Amino acid sequence: MNQVVVVIGDRLGKGQNVAKGVEAAGGRAIVISGVGADMRLGDVMKTEQADLGISFCGSGGAGAITAQTKYGYPAHYGMRSIEEGVTAINEGKKVLGFGFMDTEELGKRITEAYLKKVQG
Repeated sequence: MNQVVVVIGDRLGKGQNVAKGVEAAGGRAIVISGVGADMRLGDVMKTEQADLGISFCGSGGAGAITAQTKYGYPAHYGMRSIEEGVTAINEGKKVLGFGFMDTEELGKRITEAYLKKVQG
């Protein structure tokens, strides 16, 4: 398999720590810059042909719902824990919406869960 590509969109323009975790797990992270980046998640995923998208905002839903509605990416949103994200990956979701959780561990565990799922 080629390197997993993960797009990260954070309402406050963050996501650098999650990106470090994605890269630590062997993935390629693309952090969308600027405030409101979560709302551009689906657009960047499509352009970059990304495997996964991670959205962060207060509710954990806006960017993920937008990506799902606009492009049909299967999404799970409103999440508040890494374990919920791992479960969503195992259920086949491609877009994950979290409350603000810019942590390296989240990026690493989500990427590892995706790789485990696709590699069997």
